[in-house]
Amino acid sequence: MVSLWEALIKYQLGKLPLPQAPQFYIPAQRQRHQILSLDIDESSLLPLASLPLLHRDPFDRLLVSQALANGMTLATLDAQIGQYSVPILTEF
Repeated sequence: MVSLWEALIKYQLGKLPLPQAPQFYIPAQRQRHQILSLDIDESSLLPLASLPLLHRDPFDRLLVSQALANGMTLATLDAQIGQYSVPILTEF
């Protein structure tokens, strides 16, 4: 949900061009690539309290928090996220 939220905001600001409106394109791509949704819940937010302010982007900090809370690996090329103690997948 964090990535969807960020994509919708960037689309509205004109910073994320998409071939279709996001309400059609994003669900179709999630289904095509078999990407499951991860809700934002209290347990996913609690690690935020102990994260150092190494990264200013609130969406990226939420992704780190969710990954830590759920024992997941983040797929990112953002070097700043690599400063956190969360597993990172950098080659796609």
